[in-house]
Amino acid sequence: MIASSPVRDSHSPIPQKTIIRLENIFKIYGVGETEVRALSEVNLIIEEGEYCSIMGPSGSGKSTAMNIIGCLDRPSSGHYYLDSLDVAQMEDNELAHIRNKKIGFVFQQFHLLQQLTALENVMLPMVYAGIPNSERRERATEALIKVGLENRLNNKPNQLSGGQQQRVAIARSIVNRPVLILADEPTGALDSRTTQEVLDIFTELNASGITVIMVTHEPEVARQTRRIVWFRDGQVVHSNLTPADLNQVATS
Repeated sequence: MIASSPVRDSHSPIPQKTIIRLENIFKIYGVGETEVRALSEVNLIIEEGEYCSIMGPSGSGKSTAMNIIGCLDRPSSGHYYLDSLDVAQMEDNELAHIRNKKIGFVFQQFHLLQQLTALENVMLPMVYAGIPNSERRERATEALIKVGLENRLNNKPNQLSGGQQQRVAIARSIVNRPVLILADEPTGALDSRTTQEVLDIFTELNASGITVIMVTHEPEVARQTRRIVWFRDGQVVHSNLTPADLNQVATS
């Protein structure tokens, strides 16, 4: 007799997929008396579809953690699983491939090529990914429409405001359909009104199912995410703060 399969309770939560798993991550610079532990025994899990911010005082390790999460650096020891792949000790060419395929980056200073149009800037990651030209143009146009720049496709960066340039950078970050968007101080060069416009785009992207991690020193920015990870002295001291918790932690 064949046993019947268990029936899932319609009210039970659907299991989430782990996008990031850091296990006992250490990052050490120098040796002997000059040794500096930038990260020490960091453990962190981020699930698919989360919207997190990473915070902490200067020198807390948040930037080092961001570089490792973004496959821009390797840990001295420990394991880093990105979308189930252990990328901790991959070679440079392997890391470059992973970055291009799985991570979309947004930086404070936009990093747009001044001689290229908005459309051409957004198409660039797909060139490295080997995507055919006709598809590159279609997907780049779609990404720019998504961030509200359908009328700015042929403008170069010097013809765009700071907020518009950051929108181009966000469109570029999503065009390869990554599993993760990693934003490093993405509103640091923007005024308050433009900051809110950019944060609204991140909120919309997250609502569509994209996992977003934002490194920021601005509490008002972190409060618009749903989970806050707090670093101090190279360690995660709080891994699951809510925006309501932030005032108490920041002053402790």
